[in-house]
Amino acid sequence: MEYGTKPLTILTRYKNKPVMVTLKNDLTYGGVMIELDGYMNVVLEKASEYYNSERRATYPYILIRGNNIMYIKLGSEE
Repeated sequence: MEYGTKPLTILTRYKNKPVMVTLKNDLTYGGVMIELDGYMNVVLEKASEYYNSERRATYPYILIRGNNIMYIKLGSEE
C-alpha cells in the first residue's frame, strides 16, 4: 500500500473484485464490490452472509451502509 493514499482511493481500485466486509455486529459479507460511494456505502454482487465463519444466506445484491462497517478485507476469496 502506498503511504499517504486515502482509503477511498484504495477501495475504488477494488471495484469489480472480491471483498469481505465485516460489520460491527460480527456479521461478514463476501462478494464482488460493484459500487462504492463517498460515505463508504458498498454494494456487493453475488453476496454471501457469514456468522462465525458459517454461511447463513446468499443474495444476488446487497447494500451495506458505510457506518455499519468495521473493516473491509480486499481481494478475498469466499
